[in-house]
Amino acid sequence: MGATDRSDPLAVLAGAPDVAAALSAALSEIDALLWRRDVRAAAAQVAAASVERGARDSAAIDGADVVVVDSSPMGRVLDASLRLTAAVPAQVEVFTSAPLQAWAHLHAVVAHGFVADDQLGRPRAFEAADDPLHLGPLPPAGVAADRLAGLADLLTRRTEAPALLVAAVVHAELASVRPFAWGSGLLARASVRLVLAARGVDPSMFSIPEHGMFEMGRPAYVAAMRAYATGTPTGVSDYVVWHSTALAMGAKAVSAPTPA
Repeated sequence: MGATDRSDPLAVLAGAPDVAAALSAALSEIDALLWRRDVRAAAAQVAAASVERGARDSAAIDGADVVVVDSSPMGRVLDASLRLTAAVPAQVEVFTSAPLQAWAHLHAVVAHGFVADDQLGRPRAFEAADDPLHLGPLPPAGVAADRLAGLADLLTRRTEAPALLVAAVVHAELASVRPFAWGSGLLARASVRLVLAARGVDPSMFSIPEHGMFEMGRPAYVAAMRAYATGTPTGVSDYVVWHSTALAMGAKAVSAPTPA
């Protein structure tokens, strides 16, 4: 299936010149990171640092820009983000064949203590969800569940689009549709790591996609999500360009490991 094959739901988007250029630039930065000798020589250290920094930046996007985990509301969000990001590597294999199962597990990890036990790992059944970024109207629960199922179908059967484009769509769908009662945004950003690892772009999870998103600023993040939610070709393309730029920044942000 080629990039211009109309049977692929992402083919037209992948072929847009501005999108293709942004995706290519981001992929080049990630590839350059993976070829760095200092990174490969300290793989475990780099991966652990990526988890820590990515989790903190993801929490900060949701407003929890704090230093320590504690019992405060923001400290608890940071703790949830750290737990979630640390749990991602073990779900890559599951995600490849059963994304809904992986998301259910990761949601149970991140939302523990924030929702009732019977809501852990399950799409919301009500017309309410946390919205720390005030992204806008919440799709009805039935629509959210259908889109979550459609996203899983896209991942397993319906597209051969570039991995970075798939990651962008997964991120935006989860963040904007908010299929879970709590933590959809954190899960959306963690899912970028899942896609890049599962599709062989960054299997060791060295890059820090959340860092680029945070560094570009919360207003830009919200604007990008709202652009995607319009569903227009321009809005979606603008979002993917923003997302690709963030991924490139996240790859370039990886520091040289400190000698032991």
